[in-house]
Amino acid sequence: MDILNGMAVFAAVVEAGSFTAAAQNLGQSKSSISKQITKLEDRLGARLLNRTTRKLKLTDVGQDYYERCRRIVEEAEEAELAVTTMQDSPRGLLKISTSHSFGSRHIAPLLPEFMKKYGDISLEIHLSGQMVDLVEQGFDLAIRVGNLRDSSLIARKLADVHFAVAASPEYWDRHGRPEHPRELSQHNCFTYAYAPSPRSWQFQDKNGRDLWVPVQGNLHGNSGDFALKAALDGLGVAALPTFFAPDAYEDGRLETVLDDFNRPPSGVYAVYPHSRHLSTKVRVFVDFLVERLKHASF
Repeated sequence: MDILNGMAVFAAVVEAGSFTAAAQNLGQSKSSISKQITKLEDRLGARLLNRTTRKLKLTDVGQDYYERCRRIVEEAEEAELAVTTMQDSPRGLLKISTSHSFGSRHIAPLLPEFMKKYGDISLEIHLSGQMVDLVEQGFDLAIRVGNLRDSSLIARKLADVHFAVAASPEYWDRHGRPEHPRELSQHNCFTYAYAPSPRSWQFQDKNGRDLWVPVQGNLHGNSGDFALKAALDGLGVAALPTFFAPDAYEDGRLETVLDDFNRPPSGVYAVYPHSRHLSTKVRVFVDFLVERLKHASF
């Protein structure tokens, strides 16, 4: 920053024709301007200006340096203007990570409205079950479902998410319907790799006390859609967000159990790296989701 400031002061002196005029244009004292030019010359090890009592004259080195300074200062000013403009008017590429299930079901339907409203923003959506590193992989934000792990990211809640323990009626008819969470140990339970405790499901009794139940099964993975398909096919029990397949509950292809033992509600969150200056494109997208999902409960 010191060298760039020195270049800007030097260019201002040349263009103003004197230290006095440059000081007035920059709102600084004449002595401050003189000291900055001397410091710049000392740094470069070259004389840039020949000073007389009446005028300043560029040396040959100074003339060449001035041309380069002028271009650099102009580019710096243009860069600052571009950033300021982007901050005032949302534009540019917005790179987002979210899960296949929630992204395709609940984010994708909202995108046409957002893109019509903010035509200067381009969206790049990555659907994955993996927990990406936003900073390392260059994402502006992620939309995540579930209880968030501790991190340095900023999280803004978009909606509540409710979970149900479900299987097909055919599976329950063959293996029996549990009346207490502990009975799940006798069932083939599908576990989700990115859950905080994949092989231990949390419930709450009627008094709100936590109850952790160990579970096991022959399907363990990072896709809730696979667990949903397996449950629909009668292969076992899944603990799934109710937004996964509301029609399957309504038409009876999935049947919930243990409804008297609540699973603690979770949430949908927009998460993004901490920054002193949140970019406008991220802010307007998060605000848009908050507004569209504020009455949603999944």
